[in-house]
Amino acid sequence: MRLDDERLSDNVEKRSGGGKRTLIGGGIGGVIVIVLALLFKQDPNQVNQVLQQVQGPGGTEKVEQLSKENASAIELFSSKVLASTEDVWANEFRRLNMEYERPKMVLFEDATTSGCGAAESAMGPFYCPADRMVYLDATFFKELEDRFGVKGDFAKAYVIAHEVGHHVQNLLGISRQVQAMRSRLSETEYNKLSVKLELQADFLAGLWANHAQQMRNILEAGDIESGLNAASAVGDDKLQEAATGRVVPDAFTHGTSRQRMFWFKKGFDSGDLSQGDTGIGLGQAGR
Repeated sequence: MRLDDERLSDNVEKRSGGGKRTLIGGGIGGVIVIVLALLFKQDPNQVNQVLQQVQGPGGTEKVEQLSKENASAIELFSSKVLASTEDVWANEFRRLNMEYERPKMVLFEDATTSGCGAAESAMGPFYCPADRMVYLDATFFKELEDRFGVKGDFAKAYVIAHEVGHHVQNLLGISRQVQAMRSRLSETEYNKLSVKLELQADFLAGLWANHAQQMRNILEAGDIESGLNAASAVGDDKLQEAATGRVVPDAFTHGTSRQRMFWFKKGFDSGDLSQGDTGIGLGQAGR
């Protein structure tokens, strides 16, 4: 990706010193299963039900706005990607006669707190609709590369764009529509809605890439393939098989590798928000 000359977002918060939380029980095998099973989870409250009890963070957490002076290379990269999503979605919302509310991204170490509860590295990146923030421990990118063999800057950008996609869904009212149906559905049926929500976020990540390329020519050869590899690596079928040795479709919450790749590519190829209906509508965008 060509991001050297891109601006940093003004909406990145860096947190450090929050301490490392320790799972009670389960052992290292349980931790590995959690890492595999919870990548890209959108709802940390569900995650907390799995994690159950955690020890509180040790020490006092330091919170500061990210700057060139206090950031690592991967943190600067993440900030530039967020800035790119801000520009793209501001334009898209103007087309809808709406104003885009920029989300804040929190870069943390090990653990922190969010409006949705505890945020832990093992949960993977997530978006919290309660405080409208994206939470990311940048060490996840090393996990993505080491455990799943997914390399390249664009794979990292896809992760951020996917979580920002959840923010877009929140602003458009899509997430609330899905959440409102939760109490009326069985777990299996709600999981099917969750899959549609996640696939739409993949579509929105692809749409961002399309418009970012048009606006700033940020893509290089192999970037889209890198994004497709990332989408494939975090498919429910692959994660379940890696964690348990078997695939349980009724427990899918994010979609298969093939589905995730399809919707990301559809977003990139079309660049058209109206084509992103995965079965849950487009909220205010469809009005």
